[in-house]
Amino acid sequence: MSVFHAIILGIVQGLGEFLPISSSAHLVLVPEFLGWHYQGLAYDVMLHIGTVAALAAYFWRDWWKIIRDGFATPFKGDGKILPLIVLGSIPAGLAGVLLHDMAEHVFRGQLVMAVNLIIFAGILFWADRRAGKNPGRAFDMKAALLIGFFQALALMPGVSRSGITITAALLCGFARSEAARISFIFSAPVIVGAGLFEARKLGLGQVDAAFVAGVLAAAASGWLAIKFLLGYVAKHTLNIFVVYRIALGLLIIGMVFGGRF
Repeated sequence: MSVFHAIILGIVQGLGEFLPISSSAHLVLVPEFLGWHYQGLAYDVMLHIGTVAALAAYFWRDWWKIIRDGFATPFKGDGKILPLIVLGSIPAGLAGVLLHDMAEHVFRGQLVMAVNLIIFAGILFWADRRAGKNPGRAFDMKAALLIGFFQALALMPGVSRSGITITAALLCGFARSEAARISFIFSAPVIVGAGLFEARKLGLGQVDAAFVAGVLAAAASGWLAIKFLLGYVAKHTLNIFVVYRIALGLLIIGMVFGGRF
């Protein structure tokens, strides 16, 4: 893979990870559209290191407070957030380990991605209608578990980790801006875990200039995507992403049946 290709895929990863459009689907589709060699799931997941860097850079103050309070006053006040995030990360972690082979082979078919893009766009649209239904809602065990189980579905390309966790938070009654912020913070442990799990597959020879360029591109575009979405959802619905997902899903279906894939 050239440095140019890696930068393009890094940008796709950063934008797709934090906008509710599915980074994994785009990382499969973009190489196919452009006729590039697909690097595989392990390389995709390692690009998540860049998005972890974006999360750390954007939310470092939040994470410092979450970790500090979690150890200082566990299960009391703001100190309960850390154990709730750990609890909610378990379903996605288990799904990643137990269903890893299916994720790398069975789930990655173009029609599966297309159907997921469309179905979960509809669910996001429905959840978006519930935004802010429960003002002042606290982040509790029920919310952590619902978001956690929903996040496990993001193993399938086309679902979108940010999209499905925002959906879950909206269903809990959080406002859009709160839901997006919760989604971003909640995703960090799973993204770190996935990156470490797949890192074992990469040899030192694969950590080259292209790899580093891809990670840096993912970090930069991820940071911009976080900033954009938090500002956007404060004033707008998520309909633009719903429409995009449905249009992309229909395009993929058309290309599959038209023999383009």
